[in-house]
Amino acid sequence: IRYAVDNGANIINISFGKAFSPQKKFVDDAFKYAEEHNVLLIHSAGNDGVNNDSVVHYPVPLLDDGTAITNIINVGASQQKDDKNFAGVFSNYGMSVDLFAPGFGIIALFPENRYKSANGTSFSCPVVSGVAALGWSYYPNLTAAQLKDMLLTSVISHKKLKVLKPGKGVKVRQEVKFSELCKTGGSINAYNAFKAAGKEK
Repeated sequence: IRYAVDNGANIINISFGKAFSPQKKFVDDAFKYAEEHNVLLIHSAGNDGVNNDSVVHYPVPLLDDGTAITNIINVGASQQKDDKNFAGVFSNYGMSVDLFAPGFGIIALFPENRYKSANGTSFSCPVVSGVAALGWSYYPNLTAAQLKDMLLTSVISHKKLKVLKPGKGVKVRQEVKFSELCKTGGSINAYNAFKAAGKEK
């Protein structure tokens, strides 16, 4: 994170996570460093099919000193169809997840010159990073906080959509409103984000 900030990055894609953080202070300090330098962090929610509000998935925006950084977006994974399977069965969720983005059946480059279809929030996260980068390329005077706000307030709303709650290995999955799975109740939309960014520039 520090290396990226020092070398001029505006957006850092953080497609990784873990269930423990033995040196969390170092990560907290790096997050603060990015915040102080107006750098947006975009983090994948995780692929365990659990509620991040109750099962911690590091790194997290809440710092050990009790404050929270404002320059991070947490991303869950959605599927293509706007139906009961819209939320990826593997995607982590919860009010600590900001929005969802495509993360199912993504064609990606793999080693040995191959392309494969893959699933995961690590594919959703760069979708949001890409939309953020496009927005900032057109409106470079936006702050990281403004850009985050634009991405979150311009989502396509799925709040009323009934979906199956993510859960790997769960035989009978509960049907819930999508609004219960993330803070915005929506998924990323580049067109809406551009319109919103244009008003904020």
